[in-house]
Amino acid sequence: MRKFIFSGTMLSALFGGWSTIQATRKGPRDWRLALLWVIWGLTIAVAVGTVLKEQDIDELEE
Repeated sequence: MRKFIFSGTMLSALFGGWSTIQATRKGPRDWRLALLWVIWGLTIAVAVGTVLKEQDIDELEE
């Protein structure tokens, strides 16, 4: 769990989520907002995949 919390990719994805939330609260509600949420979800998926891949590489090196 610590690998996910302190990973740079996860932190940047979470900060991107904060800007997505702010855009949802203050911006117009149109197709771009839905696209913003989809892109943020994909960013989280890529960040999780990156952390898992790094974990596999670390286990192979040991």
